[in-house]
Amino acid sequence: MFKEVRIPIIPSEEPFKRPKPVETFCTSLMDYFRDVCKSVAMEREVTLDHLFIDGTLVQSQSETKTGKNSMKAMEKELVTCSLQGKEKAALKRNQIFQIPGGKDLETKVIVVLGKAGMGKSILVQKICQDWSSGEFSQFEFVFWFDCKQISLPEKRYSLKDLLLEFFVEPQEGSKEIFEYILQNPAKVLLVFDGFEGLHDNENFPRCSASQPEKDLCTIKELLSRLIHKKILNGCTLLLTARPKDKVYQYVSKVDKTIETVGFSPQQRELYITKYFEGLPYSDNALKLIKECEYLFSHCYSPGMCRFVCFLCETVLEMGDKSLPSTLTTVFLKFVQQKIIPMQTDVAAMQNQESLATLSRIAWDLGEKHQSAMKSDLLPSKEVKEFALKYGFFLPFAFPRHSDSGEEEFGSTFSDFVIQNFLGALHLMLAEEIKDKSLTKYLSFPSKKKKPYTWLDLVPRFLAGLLFLQDDPFFCSLSNKDVKQSTKKQKILLKYIRRLQINELCPERLLELLHCIYETQSNYLLQHVALRLKPDLSFLGVVLTPPDVHVLHSVLKRSRKEFSLDLRNSSIDMQGLKDLVGLKNVASFRASPSDTVRLWKSLEQTKDYRLLRASTEKFVLDPFKAKTMKDISDLSDLVELQERMIHCVQDASGCSNYEIPAIKNLRKLEFALGPVCGLQGFLKLVEILAAFPSLQHLDLDALSQNGIGDEGAKSLSEVFPTLTSLETLNLYNNNICDFGAENLAKVLPAMASLRVLEMWNPTIPYGVLEHLQQLDSRISV
Repeated sequence: MFKEVRIPIIPSEEPFKRPKPVETFCTSLMDYFRDVCKSVAMEREVTLDHLFIDGTLVQSQSETKTGKNSMKAMEKELVTCSLQGKEKAALKRNQIFQIPGGKDLETKVIVVLGKAGMGKSILVQKICQDWSSGEFSQFEFVFWFDCKQISLPEKRYSLKDLLLEFFVEPQEGSKEIFEYILQNPAKVLLVFDGFEGLHDNENFPRCSASQPEKDLCTIKELLSRLIHKKILNGCTLLLTARPKDKVYQYVSKVDKTIETVGFSPQQRELYITKYFEGLPYSDNALKLIKECEYLFSHCYSPGMCRFVCFLCETVLEMGDKSLPSTLTTVFLKFVQQKIIPMQTDVAAMQNQESLATLSRIAWDLGEKHQSAMKSDLLPSKEVKEFALKYGFFLPFAFPRHSDSGEEEFGSTFSDFVIQNFLGALHLMLAEEIKDKSLTKYLSFPSKKKKPYTWLDLVPRFLAGLLFLQDDPFFCSLSNKDVKQSTKKQKILLKYIRRLQINELCPERLLELLHCIYETQSNYLLQHVALRLKPDLSFLGVVLTPPDVHVLHSVLKRSRKEFSLDLRNSSIDMQGLKDLVGLKNVASFRASPSDTVRLWKSLEQTKDYRLLRASTEKFVLDPFKAKTMKDISDLSDLVELQERMIHCVQDASGCSNYEIPAIKNLRKLEFALGPVCGLQGFLKLVEILAAFPSLQHLDLDALSQNGIGDEGAKSLSEVFPTLTSLETLNLYNNNICDFGAENLAKVLPAMASLRVLEMWNPTIPYGVLEHLQQLDSRISV
């Protein structure tokens, strides 16, 4: 018998409720971001959801003020890459904070990389907007800081100041709210937008505080404490920065790296169409921008696309029928439209002086790696009013200290490119800068030497301004006659003529091409074209659409034949098509995936002439596979060959055609490492027979591929098809005596094979010696 036991029913616990002050504060934060994001729009009320971010368009539930056609929904994607340069993969916005294997109790650091104007800030604003609408519910608190506004060296904050005084000041319970945040770090997302704004020539400070949450310190010191988990350990940090900035010198561990990518040509067109939707000249706007190919290429950048649209709108309203052809003339036109018409000669003189002062400020701040300053440090009230009135500056408020309650204001340049242009204008206008010293601001000498200035577009604008001596508006700004401007031009011409152009690294060469393009000097363009070396490698160098445009414009001027290496350059399909289509580009290397994508596009558009030409020019040999994607790309290339044969046959009448790159591949290196080695090798073996000229197959990698006996057996089965193979290196691949015997059995049929490198610690030396006696080609 069992004794009856009564088990008491314990009532379930009530759902966790945040303290009322915390609840009120979170609601206020959401309301704040909702309001801020509504105000972040272009002049024509395009909402954040309408803005292209990272090259894609997000569907909007709201409409522009025209209230007409809604936009087609497109899932927004980013491109991710690891610090080790592994494969890139598409990433949806809601996956940004997913970190496989991440520890909940440790601070997570996510870095978003992208050039100025590529949409990093818009992405951040969209995240804040999404959070205020109920997404990213893992975070109870989201704080977003613009680094250039809070990084002035004289400003000091405590963590409490930064969190509770910058956005929404709690109505009550500040201490209770702050304690709650400290106790729940995993529920906190801190966004530092523009991490490069924290960089200068000083090292990033280490934490050394007795009370890190309460002590006053610079924003760099505060961020250092967050990164090194001295305060708020367990929170999530999202940092945005430009690719050239040395983020990883200051951040000990990065959990995820995200790279923002630009618009495709089709997305540029869609953005421009949306911008001008409902305006009387909407049809002309897109046509006008596309006719200026260089400006259209710059529209791959969301920020620049928005700027070009604004300028185009102004030009069309004035009845003009053409846009400026270079960035220099675009921004000069922008400045001209801002401060003209001028009412009186006195006003004109005042504006000219204010512009010169503002240009000096742009340069001085740039030398300090800054874009913002305290408003009371501006030299005069007139300069401040001028900068704010014409949109060169944007005002902002600094976080108030909880003890003093004082509110201070600052000013920041409205756009990084505008600061660059004004910095270059200062170099042209400043009397103390001698003509001969101008060339030191052009960053061509060598890869090792750092650029002279943090304002990396200054050399392009400077070169362009040097060749604008005939522009009436620029002459009125500089108060210099044509003779003085011609003297400066001659200095630049002499400098370019003395450059060893064929010795420049790819990055410096591209910068030179941009500078020369801005001058629009036929002499300089031809001079550079004649001195380019025939083998141009951009391996691992990012080629943006503007880079491709200036490279294309110079290459087509040359009578030489060129060989281009475009691997790992992130070149878009249109850029690849343009360069490959040049008659004097005799051969090119590109990633197989990019090449396959191009060929499929040419097949769909039935451009068989370029399809045939590009297959003839494509070079694959030698090929090194380092990732599974490399194997997949190679497999796709082989798979595509059958369909390509039929397309090219139809266009050429040839009855027996192979893609030359596949036919002529002679050396193939396999270096996937132990994790994916066997899986990748088995897939590779399936396509080895497609390479009839393969002479050298090398599986000797620094980290063992580990193909083992299974891989060796699979290879032995396709040996008879490799009729040109001369050298096979299987050194150190975990092949045991069983795998070695399988290979040895088929060796007699391998008449072309001369060397088989096969040493492995898992095979007894006696077995290897026996195999060598059976076949002298085996090297142990």
